[in-house]
Amino acid sequence: MKAIVFDNKVKLMDIEKPVAKEGESLIEIAKAGICNTDIEITRGYMEYSGVMGHEFVGIVKESFNSSLVGKRVVGEINVGCGDCEFCRSGLERHCYNRSVLGIFNHQGAFAEYLVLPDKNLFIVPDSMSDSQAVFTEPIAAALEILEQVHIQPCDKVAIVGDGKLALLIVQAIQLTGADCTVFGKHESKLAIAEKFGAKTSNDENLKFDIVVEASGKPEGLMFAKKKIKPRGTIVLKSTYASDITINMSQFVVDEINIVGSRCGRFEPALRLIENSSFNTDALIDKEFNVEDFDKAFDTSLQSSLKVILNFK
Repeated sequence: MKAIVFDNKVKLMDIEKPVAKEGESLIEIAKAGICNTDIEITRGYMEYSGVMGHEFVGIVKESFNSSLVGKRVVGEINVGCGDCEFCRSGLERHCYNRSVLGIFNHQGAFAEYLVLPDKNLFIVPDSMSDSQAVFTEPIAAALEILEQVHIQPCDKVAIVGDGKLALLIVQAIQLTGADCTVFGKHESKLAIAEKFGAKTSNDENLKFDIVVEASGKPEGLMFAKKKIKPRGTIVLKSTYASDITINMSQFVVDEINIVGSRCGRFEPALRLIENSSFNTDALIDKEFNVEDFDKAFDTSLQSSLKVILNFK
């Protein structure tokens, strides 16, 4: 099968088609989205090599669970051990022994076929397009913030960054009724944020109760620190390959809460896409056939919006 593999560089290769074991399904990939984490992998994040990609929609072609065969699905990216306290409580994404699709110890979704455990799969509603379904994983990640932090309608929330995840977070924050302001550098993306109901600003003096750092840049944390009120909460969404050095003293003095935020639950994400609570069409830059993977990655590097790979 064809697959996009990272091994010191990104390349399209023919590799062996995976085989599903009991409890797993073989999925034929229809579309997959390029994420900022995929870009960071090419810079050394997680020291991963192998098939890339974790945002996908596809059709189950083979499964020991016959009820799944022929179903259109998306898939949770974390594969837990199934036995630990986190797995037993539905938090496989924190399993100490987990593998992560296209990121750590598990071949990813930038391929014609993918194998995942049946428990990781979620059926896509018929009313949802493939291009919408590709956004399930990042929308789940955006919604995870609402599960971790109690955002009240009277709160003032800032989002640092104006990329695809930041613009999904804008839409998640809008569900709370809170006042939302986006700080970014791209006028076209800031215009989308305003379309979604957020304010935009470059005012250095504004302070906020909650700041979500989703810039994808190491310097984003220091900008977030400038924006947060004493006893406020900074939510960290960015992942990047490089280390950062930061003086933590002011975080202590101002009693700042720091919340790491990663993956979220797929069920609410699918429901909210289905009922049109999230506008995904406005966040798609371009779609490319898999053979044009190099153009797709170049476009993703230059764009803050979603680039989608078509495998069918």
